[in-house]
Amino acid sequence: MDFLVKLAEGFIGMFQAGGEQFMGLVTGIIPLLVVLITFINALIHLIGEERINRLAEKSTKNIILRYTLFPVLAVFFLTNPMAYTFGKFLPEKQKPAFYDSAVSFVHPITGLFPHANPAELFVYMGIAAGITELGLSLGPLAVRYFIVGIIVILIRGIVTERLTLRMMNKKNTEVESQAS
Repeated sequence: MDFLVKLAEGFIGMFQAGGEQFMGLVTGIIPLLVVLITFINALIHLIGEERINRLAEKSTKNIILRYTLFPVLAVFFLTNPMAYTFGKFLPEKQKPAFYDSAVSFVHPITGLFPHANPAELFVYMGIAAGITELGLSLGPLAVRYFIVGIIVILIRGIVTERLTLRMMNKKNTEVESQAS
């Protein structure tokens, strides 16, 4: 009989813990996200969509900016998954590398700018809970994630762009060989 009581208490306890977690989100992170998203949308309206488009076009001319600044701006302003639409400013041969960079940055940006990808908060907050339990500050962790994220997206962007160019050149060579 004790086994059934403990099983029932454990079962309902799991839902109670889930409810407490949900209430923590409702009173903590959700209002923050609403305010951040509102701020970003207001900033885009104040700056002007055309200016943001021009900045995007200029920042893609340099390979380092193309795979650092450009994905950071895309993820920050448009958030996940809309950030990938910034690829429209790139030629076809650079789109796969941009996507690789942008998709690789949606987690590292979360610690500093949670509005960019709220779905990733569960991962970050899980890690953050352990850091907080140790009595450490989350700020240095968030900054390190951000910096390492930028380094990783640069490497991934450059490597993916080179692989894409090789595959496109190989395909073009094969098509030319078959035409002869």
